[in-house]
Amino acid sequence: MKEIEALANNKKLTKNFAKDYPLVSQVDMIGNRVPPHSKEAEISVLGAMMLDKGAVAKAVEMLEVDSFYYESHKKIFDLMCSMFENSISIDIYSLAEELHRRKLLDLVGGTYYLSEINNSIATAANIDYHALIVQGKYLKRLLIKSSGQILTSCYEDARDVLEEIDLAERLIFEIADKRFSRSYMTLEKVAQDAYQHISMLKDRSKLGAFGVPTGFTYLDDLLAGGFQKSDLVIIAARPSMGKTALGLSIARNIAVEYKLPVGFFSIEMSAIQLVIRLISAEARIDQQRIRTGKLGHTEMSKIVKTLGRIAKAPLIIDDSPSLNIMEFRAKCRRMRAEHDVQAVFIDYLQLIHPPKAESREREISIISRSLKQIAKELDIPIIALAQLNRLVESRKDKRPMLSDLRESGSIEQDSDVVLFINRPEMYGIKTFDDQSPTENKAEIIIGKQRNGPVGDLTLAYLKDFARFENLAYEYEKPAHLQSNDYIADEEDERPF
Repeated sequence: MKEIEALANNKKLTKNFAKDYPLVSQVDMIGNRVPPHSKEAEISVLGAMMLDKGAVAKAVEMLEVDSFYYESHKKIFDLMCSMFENSISIDIYSLAEELHRRKLLDLVGGTYYLSEINNSIATAANIDYHALIVQGKYLKRLLIKSSGQILTSCYEDARDVLEEIDLAERLIFEIADKRFSRSYMTLEKVAQDAYQHISMLKDRSKLGAFGVPTGFTYLDDLLAGGFQKSDLVIIAARPSMGKTALGLSIARNIAVEYKLPVGFFSIEMSAIQLVIRLISAEARIDQQRIRTGKLGHTEMSKIVKTLGRIAKAPLIIDDSPSLNIMEFRAKCRRMRAEHDVQAVFIDYLQLIHPPKAESREREISIISRSLKQIAKELDIPIIALAQLNRLVESRKDKRPMLSDLRESGSIEQDSDVVLFINRPEMYGIKTFDDQSPTENKAEIIIGKQRNGPVGDLTLAYLKDFARFENLAYEYEKPAHLQSNDYIADEEDERPF
């Protein structure tokens, strides 16, 4: 400590500090303007961290190293975070000793500068306010940097205009996300979140807090409350099996029953056609009668009542007939920002306009990987409807399997959950294996669930109304439910 005290008395070092050890690189200068920053707020945050352990915890929660403008402040903050993580008591003496041991003390201005920081405030009560100032200045610096990248890219004129827009949106959204994210989390904090998650799963009335419920009882049970955040969910089937009907039924349940905002991209049919389907399912009126206008007074009355019930539901529909992955990403970002959508459906995956690639399989692979990236970026489930290849119908057993997705690129690998629809009555099969009738019923097969069991369940399917429902009777968990998790094959090397 004698060496540290001697350094504290070295006023010459302190006076020459700005000249000998520049705090900010001249590269940060933009023209003759200095980027936004607040030295006073940064000093106040660091001073509060020296005074109070609670202030350290708050600063770690709200800031990261790059939030600070001055290099000396970055080094001091980084070290205090390290000391906090290792349960080392933080005060001016322990901090000076650690800086000296790491040969950083001179670079941050010596113990004299540490003393100035320590004496700059009398209380740590305003840590939140000062931290918000520091983070706000940091975000403005990021905006300036991103704006420069966008300008440079546009002047180079090497990208398509849609790619330029996508770049601009991505850069801005990354900055917006920093308001809520941090560079690391302590194990203690993660453990607390995990306990809260488990506790809320135990309380069945709060399942929606961690999963977006589908509205189908047994499906939600198998999916631990519904579709999970950041998941890519595939609903796959052959044509006329009810892909759109199931997707729309789930979207309807989310928006109408649970009042959660949901987006629905319909590439195959117009918004009016989609809403007619929704009215038919909700009012239980034959679609054909609605399309032909052969409706009586009673049916028109039911339609009016149905529209009154569903019109205010937070269901956002996009019926763009041609949609590429960049447009889809941009629209999803906008839906998330403006409507806080909790899930997004797309009907269907193979109709997304593909980027140029050497093969159709490669095109679909790029689309599926992009959908997963969007789900992670927006932290919501993306539910993509997909069409299975014809091989399903060429074999004796018509039940879809994961291998039926093989020709669709990496859909199987990128997805977190794969649901298949099987309606045996479509193939003239009268009964299920348990001898129950197949009429007006559909098997929902969970072919893959990255973090849960696979298996299947049965739903009622009312074809005339294109409506899926829970079966009217209660039954026990299917005996054929498999408890093992999806086991990745050699091509699926990701550990999650």
